[in-house]
Amino acid sequence: MDVGILILIPILLIGIMVFLYVVPLGLWVSALAAGVNVGIFTLVGMRLRRVNPSQIVMPLIKANKAGLEVNVNQLEAHYLAGGDVDRVVDALIAAERASIPLTFERSAAIDLAGRDVLEAVQMSVNPKVIETPIISAVAKNGIELKVRARVTVRANIDRLVGGAGEATIIARVGEGIVTTVGSSEEHTDVLENPDHISRTVLGKGLDAGTAFEILSID
Repeated sequence: MDVGILILIPILLIGIMVFLYVVPLGLWVSALAAGVNVGIFTLVGMRLRRVNPSQIVMPLIKANKAGLEVNVNQLEAHYLAGGDVDRVVDALIAAERASIPLTFERSAAIDLAGRDVLEAVQMSVNPKVIETPIISAVAKNGIELKVRARVTVRANIDRLVGGAGEATIIARVGEGIVTTVGSSEEHTDVLENPDHISRTVLGKGLDAGTAFEILSID
């Protein structure tokens, strides 16, 4: 075989591999088969912008199948901003199924703020129980009580950006327990009516400024 041909074959193979990397034909075909209109030059542009096309196209296909109105530019912009595109789309789908109003912009903002937006949507549907550590409090008669509370919370999507987290809820509930026990004349008053703590703590509106809504304290 001619030496020139032997040299040309590896060059051609490398050229084909580079072409298929820059022009993701397989991904383009997958998008077309799923009914998602993504131009081949759009995919090439993603490569040039150092965006992994599969991390845009696959979530876009998923969103399209779920009936969501999101586009390539929105997903790519979120990707370039350092967001988790797949997580945001999953959250939007979960919110849609649960009839929770959630826009792409809000979901992306929550994600970029460092919150787990999918977990937040799930917590809006299925409240979470936060258990406090054992809290020591002394009644007016000098008897010390040790109290542990279970706080049932639901995520408040509107307050996720800028809202305080679980640590703040635990700290505020702990403060409310100490205040309630400390204002009791006898420790037996608390033991006989433990729900007095719950009512007092809930009445203080301890979830203000947090990313949660307190449903109950046990």
